[in-house]
Order: sequence, then structure tokens, then C-alpha cells
Amino acid sequence: MIKHIVCWRVKEEANGQSKNEIIAQIKNELDGLVSVIEEIKELEVGINYNEAPAAFDVSLYSVFESKDTLQAYQVHPAHQKVAQYIGSVASERVVVDYEI
Repeated sequence: MIKHIVCWRVKEEANGQSKNEIIAQIKNELDGLVSVIEEIKELEVGINYNEAPAAFDVSLYSVFESKDTLQAYQVHPAHQKVAQYIGSVASERVVVDYEI
């Protein structure tokens, strides 16, 4: 099993959207991947409420059967579309992938 965790800080405003609109769209689009990409075993999107300066705005927790299925997810066109949007609205990203 592979755990894939990503956190983003998003811009205050981008693409004509406010920060709250951006966060809502990220959650909606990531949640939508579950019905499109069969390699996803689990997926959870969290919206941060912690106001500490070190806090990120959005987190993604997902689970895959193997490194190969994680790779298939990452190159899937639906994921690529979401990743492109997030890249345009995020100011910072961190990621951790680990095997259990």
C-alpha cells in the first residue's frame, strides 16, 4: 500500500476567484476523481481551520495499491486537469509518499 499526502497553500486570489472559492473548487475537483480513476483506493480532502502561520490550506490523503497504481493516477488525464488548476492557484505545495 502507498499513502500519498499533499498539502497546498493557495493564493488569496487567482483566476478571478477568492481564496475560499479556490479551496472549495480544489476539494470538489479532487473528490470527483474517485469516480473517474479506478486506481484510487481511498481519498480524503481536508480544509484547514488552523490559523497558525505554518498551516497549509488544503490537504489530500489518498491510498493506492502500489507505486505503479500511484503512477497511473498521476498521469491520468483527469488528475492532470485538476493538477493544472491547482498549480495555477497554489502558492506552495508539499508532498509525502510512503509505503506500508
